[in-house]
Amino acid sequence: MSDVKDWTRATAAQMAAAMQAGEATSVEITQAHLDRIAAVDADVHAFLHVDAEGALATAREVDEARANGEDLPALAGVPIAVKDILVTQGLPTTAGSRILEGWIPPYDATVTRKIREARMPILGKTNMDEFAMGSSTEHSGFGPTRNPWDLERIPGGSGGGSAASLAAWEAPLAIGSDTGGSIRQPASVTGTVGVKPTYGGVSRYGAIALASSLDQLGPCARTVEDAAYLHEVMGGHDPMDATSLDEPVPSCVDAARQGREQDLTGVRIGVIKELSGEGYQAGVEQRFTEGLDKLKALGAEIVEVSCPSFEYALAAYYLILPSEASSNLAKFDSVRFGLRVEKATVEKTMGATRAEGFGDEVKRRIILGTYALSAGYYDAYYGSAQKVRTLIQRDFAAAFEQADVLVSPTTPTTPFKLGERLDDPLAMYLNDVATIPANLAGIPGMSLPAGVAPEDGLPTGFQILAPAHEDARLYRIGAALEKALAEEWGGTLTAQAPELEVSQ
Repeated sequence: MSDVKDWTRATAAQMAAAMQAGEATSVEITQAHLDRIAAVDADVHAFLHVDAEGALATAREVDEARANGEDLPALAGVPIAVKDILVTQGLPTTAGSRILEGWIPPYDATVTRKIREARMPILGKTNMDEFAMGSSTEHSGFGPTRNPWDLERIPGGSGGGSAASLAAWEAPLAIGSDTGGSIRQPASVTGTVGVKPTYGGVSRYGAIALASSLDQLGPCARTVEDAAYLHEVMGGHDPMDATSLDEPVPSCVDAARQGREQDLTGVRIGVIKELSGEGYQAGVEQRFTEGLDKLKALGAEIVEVSCPSFEYALAAYYLILPSEASSNLAKFDSVRFGLRVEKATVEKTMGATRAEGFGDEVKRRIILGTYALSAGYYDAYYGSAQKVRTLIQRDFAAAFEQADVLVSPTTPTTPFKLGERLDDPLAMYLNDVATIPANLAGIPGMSLPAGVAPEDGLPTGFQILAPAHEDARLYRIGAALEKALAEEWGGTLTAQAPELEVSQ
């Protein structure tokens, strides 16, 4: 790696190896990314807050520790971007909402703490749809993020900031959160890698809750191996999270290496019948089919599976999520923290604050969730949605008896234009049709680049789903497919993107 001229174009694994070999310093690598952010983020708007001082301080500490011969974690010195859903002590945390503008948390989320313990410089906090409600990052209270492939298009959501920071070469790694696809869908439309771990595999303590039975933090990267390294940093049991799994962190890095070194003989790949066809862009399906051909050439057996209850997944999700969100967001009441619009009484102050602080999408979902939980409607709506959730879990269980992993396109289309679906919430929600079932069932999922659609030259994603607790399968299959595709592309898909034409 000594011939690298621009460290922003290296993988996280390459950066770590170069620092260990004395070919680069963390300060050098971190400064390169800060310079890149300064050069392009006025146009991309991936970051809500950049902590140059803090990132460089951590980098200097790592370089000094390495010079003194200290035994350091694998990713020590590799910079990272953090979705603004995670609380960060001493750094602003807004969840993309004006109602939390200016709030500085007094503590770190468990994942934030693990990043600091891994000695990774935090570049800053990335933009997101307000309280993670959205599929395009257009619902941020601080303005939309733009897709580095085409600045007139969406970068996905709610974690568009994290995905865009990777695609714009502003960060080698990022943290995301996935409630119905908010890691995988942005990964798909930006040509990057995103992983939703098994529910409970990564602590949610300190992650501002949207829907507690669906939310899951996970890694975002440009390669499967880099995502595997970050997954191992983030994962593990946390007594501060009652839903945290008390089991070892999956051997993700070993699985990724196995996928790159071995074929897939004996592996059964299940193609989900219900996640293709009508509504899917031709180029998306073409690249997905080509990905299947690559897996077959590696020795995998391709089978078709049916999950009939998936037809109702979107409707069930958009009853369960708003119901849980209406409860979780009740704490933003002007009394304890955040925005406060003073009125004559506490009740009027609370109403005025929430009216001014919440955006339209948040208000829409709070109203919907409150209605679904109200007396006389609970069983008809929320209760019925939970029954559908059980049917979806049973469909997955039956499908995994026929296949080791399940696959589909990650999203039905390539990234659409900014503003194109803002006035049509249903069209926006349909963007998550392939990702939502995994959240309802609590199983792990990955999106990796499948190539660009021939008709528009924009990224498409290939989704891999595994049974609960079997996250390592994602990395094995994902790394094998990635290697086969990289031989065709000559590197990562991000490297094929047009160079950003930024304003001066």
